[in-house]
Amino acid sequence: MGGYRKWIFGGLGFVLTGTPIGAVVGFALGSLMDNAETGMAPRAAGGGQRPDDHRRRATASDLALSLVILTAAVMKADGKATQGELGHVRRFFVSQFGPQHSAELIRLLRDVLKRDIDLHGVCLQIRNHLTHAERLQVMHYLIGLAHADGSVHITEKRMLERIAADMGISGKDLASLDAMFRGPSVDSAYTILEVDPKASDEEVKKAYRRMAMKHHPDRVANLGEEVQKAASEKFRKVQEAWERVAKERNMA
Repeated sequence: MGGYRKWIFGGLGFVLTGTPIGAVVGFALGSLMDNAETGMAPRAAGGGQRPDDHRRRATASDLALSLVILTAAVMKADGKATQGELGHVRRFFVSQFGPQHSAELIRLLRDVLKRDIDLHGVCLQIRNHLTHAERLQVMHYLIGLAHADGSVHITEKRMLERIAADMGISGKDLASLDAMFRGPSVDSAYTILEVDPKASDEEVKKAYRRMAMKHHPDRVANLGEEVQKAASEKFRKVQEAWERVAKERNMA
């Protein structure tokens, strides 16, 4: 069990007594607590949603624990978790966290898949501990997972909508992120930019600047290079959407 020790203890900010994420990963702490020294004091649980600038700075370990738990929920959305899905998740984790950490996270995922998850409570805890930009990154990961096999099942779609709502992600943000995984078109470009096709050129420019700021990789820089690299993909999609709309409108 010590294989993923670094991820469990690295994310102790989430493993709070009596909280949903703490309950999910608590079993993995059992044999580690007596001998491990973390140098981290447990943080008090928040009593509700706090402004982003008052949230603590999340770590890559926090994000990894969130992804493991929410990945399990998406994988079980259609009633079963297949080996094919596990293969997609393994490749996804390898690309973002490297082979060694990926193996540790997959072992944790296999354990989490066997447990009943208080998904609503988990999402609320994530909402209280991650900034909006970090939560957008979590949703981007999950939507990519749902699209990994080429199509999104209706139960996966509903699960993504449920997770987004509980984490405080708006319908517009969810649609924008989903459009990033669909074929390039002018319609999807407007959706990515969260702007109406009937909007004026000036409104479109403002929408692009707003979305570029929202998805700039620097907003998740504290989570590490791998996560920042993944965030760069979102930023690139926003830029491509702007270029497609600008070309269609003959804007300079």
